[in-house]
Amino acid sequence: MFFPIYNNGFDDRIIDSIIDVLESDGVVIIPTDTFYAFACDVNSLKASRRLAELKGKKLEKSDFSIICSNISQVSLYTKPISNDFFKLLKNNTPGAFTFVFEASNLVPKIFQNKKKSIGIRIPDCKFATELTKAFEKPLLVSSIPITDKNFEDYSNAELVWEEWKSKIEAMVGGGFLNFEPSTVVKCIGDEYEIIREGCGELRL
Repeated sequence: MFFPIYNNGFDDRIIDSIIDVLESDGVVIIPTDTFYAFACDVNSLKASRRLAELKGKKLEKSDFSIICSNISQVSLYTKPISNDFFKLLKNNTPGAFTFVFEASNLVPKIFQNKKKSIGIRIPDCKFATELTKAFEKPLLVSSIPITDKNFEDYSNAELVWEEWKSKIEAMVGGGFLNFEPSTVVKCIGDEYEIIREGCGELRL
């Protein structure tokens, strides 16, 4: 199933259709404020393993992130966040950032390992956040893999769908996206550290 949306124009029927797929252990592709990304139910081991296979990895050795709809949801998957890190998160979400926090006890169950940190996204993408809000739990996500094709191919919804439609259940096409990664901010210890410069400009 391919659902084209443009200028954030979508209705609840698309959200409901994607949720049906997620609840059936399906893997979908959704738009974000950076790349198109694979997404699945964070609590579905079957879907999580499929997502890892699409990336050519084992789930136990994967470094995927989760998309949350709000900061309250974030707190379930992280250890208590300091006031300074909470302020940083609040000032920069929604936005093109991945914040890496110490993981709560829920995270090792997701990855089937002893993972001690987790990347958190609250993207500035209406569809992604509305989907997560309606689903009432986070999505496990990873950007679609990049090969030797032209970069423009990865921001073109129709081309992405043609490449992946035989391996996923559904895709929401949000037109052409900005082909830039998120800024990754490590929030572990006493001070934050930018470990990857991306399109997000950090506001303190």
